Amino acid sequence: MDDRQELTELVGRLGLWLDEKQFDEGRAVFTEDAEVHTPGGVAEGVDALAAQARRHHTVPTQHFITNPLIDVDGDRATIGANLLVVFAHEGGPRLLGERYELEAARTEAGWRISRVQARPIWEVTNA
Repeated sequence: MDDRQELTELVGRLGLWLDEKQFDEGRAVFTEDAEVHTPGGVAEGVDALAAQARRHHTVPTQHFITNPLIDVDGDRATIGANLLVVFAHEGGPRLLGERYELEAARTEAGWRISRVQARPIWEVTNA
């Protein structure tokens, strides 16, 4: 598999990690020192970002991460992608449209995300 295919798959694994609440398996997606900047806060280190995700993903979710634009430079990569996430709250869904700016690093175990920057664009509550 070439780098772009592996990185596209990594982006898919990020969404699955969140939706299936696989928070104990963060090292399959992230580097040990990964940092995340999202509307839910800032976290540094894979355990801290897993704890943040666990706090903010208590209801069923579905993450649609599309149109990845990937730039590879040796063992580093940047990925821009669109994100639509649905939080299925009992009182009605919350929909978020965001732009992901991701950084990835090639590790001995393969590509891993080293940084997530989520830029909110729009939100609809109780759609």
